[in-house]
Amino acid sequence: MDNTKSIKGKKVFVAASGGVDSSTAAALLLEAGCDCTAVFMIVHDHAERHCDDARNIAKQLGINFQALDLREDFKTILDYFCGEYSRARTPNPCVLCNRLIKFGKLFDYARANGADFFATGHYVAIHHDSAGPALYTANTAKDQSYALAMINRSVLPFLIFPLGDFDNKEQTRQMAKKLGLSVSDKADSQEICFIPDNDYAAKLCQLCPDVARQGNIIDTAGKILGTHTGIHNFTIGQRRGAKVAMGIPWYVTKLDSITNTVTLGPAEDLICKSLLASGPNWLIDIPTRPFAAKIKIRYNHKPVNGTVYPQQNCVKVEFDQPLRAVTPGQAVVYYLQTPLGLKMAGGAWIDKALSE
Repeated sequence: MDNTKSIKGKKVFVAASGGVDSSTAAALLLEAGCDCTAVFMIVHDHAERHCDDARNIAKQLGINFQALDLREDFKTILDYFCGEYSRARTPNPCVLCNRLIKFGKLFDYARANGADFFATGHYVAIHHDSAGPALYTANTAKDQSYALAMINRSVLPFLIFPLGDFDNKEQTRQMAKKLGLSVSDKADSQEICFIPDNDYAAKLCQLCPDVARQGNIIDTAGKILGTHTGIHNFTIGQRRGAKVAMGIPWYVTKLDSITNTVTLGPAEDLICKSLLASGPNWLIDIPTRPFAAKIKIRYNHKPVNGTVYPQQNCVKVEFDQPLRAVTPGQAVVYYLQTPLGLKMAGGAWIDKALSE
């Protein structure tokens, strides 16, 4: 864990989810001599079981526990979720939630209540260089830095990530067992937190029924191939689910909210050489010139080489080798190669894939 000596005796608020990662993080901080408080954020009406798990872990560790009701604030995330799908974009609510809620409202609450530091169970790392604290990828394939690309740079000096040096999730579970934590074998959460059954289409229809509009499925020439029950059921690069036959492998290559159409085409139609993205968030000093970077276009994407061209309110990203299925609405994240590892430079919201 970074800065173990400097955090001894410090008051640390730990974002507790009731899972093995945040529970192990809290236990490690307690072992390091911190004055810990576990804080659980209630953001939807299905949180009771996880809240109970977090409360029980806090009781087991002998630390304070607080539950903060942020459901009203979380409506911003739900509005964004619906709005992006209505615009034929594929949203990433976890990335926005991390900025506005977990490292926004929850972080602010912790600091307002005397916390010296704020900790989570994310697999990321904080390292210090001449520019101050910076966000780095973790030493594991489970690296979660992508999900933190949009957090405010101003919070970095107050963050601790106890799991940043862990090699894998199994190491975390073994540590949890060693520490006697009751959630050491609790299954990982795979779904979006406010969609516990992972049926996002049904949730969308509940939150914004207007998205379920029937429209046409077409090919790149505009020929009607069939119909759909809502463009929210599709994403760029998708190969199955349209229930039409084209005689060749087809993919979703375009979604149009204005015409309410889904376009199918061959794999080569998904290839792009660059992209445009808006709303850039910088975790380094704002660059004034292009720079080489390692780039991710989705959470599970392996970083690729490219160049980032900063502009006033957007960025253009060019790839050294063409990529497939760049998806509007997702975040593009860029890293700098340093002696300490991959340092996150920032991220932006993908608007458009470009063939040139």
